[in-house]
Amino acid sequence: MSNRVALVTGGAQGIGKGISMALGAAGFRVAVADLNTEAADKTVAEIVGNGGQAIAVGIDITDTASVQSAVTAVTEQLGPVEVVVNNAGWDDFMTFLQTDEDFWDKILDINFKGALRVSQAVVPGMVERGWGRVINIGSDAGRVGSSLEAVYSGAKGGIIAFSKTLAREVARKGVTVNTVCPGPTDTPALRKFADASGGDADKVLAGMVGAVPMKRLGRPSDVGAAVAFFASDATEFITGQTLSVSGGLTMA
Repeated sequence: MSNRVALVTGGAQGIGKGISMALGAAGFRVAVADLNTEAADKTVAEIVGNGGQAIAVGIDITDTASVQSAVTAVTEQLGPVEVVVNNAGWDDFMTFLQTDEDFWDKILDINFKGALRVSQAVVPGMVERGWGRVINIGSDAGRVGSSLEAVYSGAKGGIIAFSKTLAREVARKGVTVNTVCPGPTDTPALRKFADASGGDADKVLAGMVGAVPMKRLGRPSDVGAAVAFFASDATEFITGQTLSVSGGLTMA
């Protein structure tokens, strides 16, 4: 593809690591931005070990100053951010009636406002330069709902709507905005969800697999492949789209 600069938030672990690795393999210079800088360093080492280019950057997407500092660091070390992947997120699993406003605020601050902060920090530069790719990581929970994830589902639904609106606003500026929605993906977060479901975790995971037409859980690399597609120069006429990476579990 190219050696364009890509910033991946939450890029050190789980789905984020899969995205960082895929972009590194595709020739992007990857800024692995994460609250866990030790994990980010390890992911960078893997990318570099595979012949790619990457740096680790500390970021707290709930803090505007931290976001701006991270973008400045990436710009100084790699160049202006040309591709941004808003992947960082967090959830805890409980019924809506068990939640309170502090929980709502935390979910929205990380999963919705975090993407707003990062986008506001990098999209103006993309518009000015006349080229950019914004790829927001949603969730199929935001498309069809998910038990024990009511507030998270709402936040991810907001990400989908935000992406479509931003796509319209920057469509004539050479900037595309798309959303990738992972389905059940084999990560520590999914296993935590299975443990929190109240039943046998192995049976819960087996039930998920059984519901997927391809009869397996997703892998972080599956999501990485979709992100690399949207990040490419060749996808300049695709914007405002929502792509599920779910093995056929959700079909629009």
